Amino acid sequence: MKETIIEILNKMPIPGSSESLVQCVQLVTENNNNVTIKLALPQKYDKYERAIISSVQEAVKRNIPTVGTVDVQIEIIKANDLAGEGGISKVKKVIAVASGKGGVGKSTVSANLAIALSKQGYKVGLLDADIFGPSIPKMFAVENAQPQARKDGDKEWIIPIEQYGIKLLSIGFFVNPQDALAWRGPMAGNVLKQFIADSDWGELDMLVIDMPPGTSDIQLTLCQIINITGAIMVGTPQDVAVIDVVKAIDFFQKEKIEVPILGLIENMAWFTPEELPNNKYYIFGKGGVEELAKKQNLPFLGAVPIVMGLREGGDKGVPAAMDEQSIVGKQFAEIAKKIMAY
Repeated sequence: MKETIIEILNKMPIPGSSESLVQCVQLVTENNNNVTIKLALPQKYDKYERAIISSVQEAVKRNIPTVGTVDVQIEIIKANDLAGEGGISKVKKVIAVASGKGGVGKSTVSANLAIALSKQGYKVGLLDADIFGPSIPKMFAVENAQPQARKDGDKEWIIPIEQYGIKLLSIGFFVNPQDALAWRGPMAGNVLKQFIADSDWGELDMLVIDMPPGTSDIQLTLCQIINITGAIMVGTPQDVAVIDVVKAIDFFQKEKIEVPILGLIENMAWFTPEELPNNKYYIFGKGGVEELAKKQNLPFLGAVPIVMGLREGGDKGVPAAMDEQSIVGKQFAEIAKKIMAY
């Protein structure tokens, strides 16, 4: 019956939205003659709560012939309350690091930004939301780590892995690195809900979310279930990459998403040999993201060059920003200061 209910909800839009109610599913349980459906409804849809409850009950009874003898209960959970007393309830700011396409170094920026913030004395967490291409475990040299669980009465909390003083969670801790995840959007979204609501993040000044590329189910789910302080756009200088940054900006600025854009970062801005720090070679063009920031009237947070240490740090699991005196370390320190000033 659960699968049938999920199919029904997948065909039902949230009133006043083009999104499906299946995005809001938190739990479906069957117990004898009782079916309970818990929906995490974003706060902006509060006014539709009664309509949603009655329409879901009616749809379930209409489409499942045997349900006439079953009591269908619909529980609405406010999305902002998903964390309860745990989860991210003690997190001061949540920053999404996003891009319109893959391959622009978004995870590299997320990892080094988290390190830079930690170096400046902030308590930082990093959530790897790239369910289908997790790379944070590798970048922090914790590929073989396995998060532990803590029981608190009937509640079981996931304990994030801690490395370099940063709390980390990724699907990469729970699956074989060689396995491809053939999951539909709602399943991936539910995993992220668990990472947010059922994980003991504790007190943090900043939770950095390494978003997957593009603008799809996972991005929508995260924007619906938590209040994101702001988003940072990552792009590379060439025109084909800048076009995708424009799309990502448009996504976060859409009505009913409305996440502030904190600024843009140009990654792979130029190549600098570490032995010749004053030399700059503009391999992918020059200043495309900075120019876009001016056109969109958005802050330009900084340009990150290509240096050997940045690539080596990611492969070895020691982010380049760990060295605060390196070219990359200094650049991310400046970016971190700008972000925390928001």
